[in-house]
Amino acid sequence: MIGKEVIESEPITGSEVKQIIEEFAEDNELNYEQNLTLNHLARFKRYSAEDAKEIFEKLQDEFGLRAKVAAHIVDLVPVDLADMRLIFAKEPSKTDKEDMEKILEFLEQYDVVE
Repeated sequence: MIGKEVIESEPITGSEVKQIIEEFAEDNELNYEQNLTLNHLARFKRYSAEDAKEIFEKLQDEFGLRAKVAAHIVDLVPVDLADMRLIFAKEPSKTDKEDMEKILEFLEQYDVVE
């Protein structure tokens, strides 16, 4: 990878990654890493790509979360406060219990796809 540099980087959800790889696979053959990624993403529960994008944006806009944290929440599909505490453990700003409960209530509106 000599001579290559990252021009731009932004967090996206696993659902979006899965959708992008599946669309790419329609016209191209996937390499080893792409196949591994697709297999990994297919193993876990997650939101549909449309719901994931909506949740991701609302977590940033309504709850004021950073994009990286919002992506983790969408990808990990937390179900209780213990899961939420793990997601927020390394955050520089602390999120209180009430805010975490509000986020969990918000997430309950969306269906998880197997």
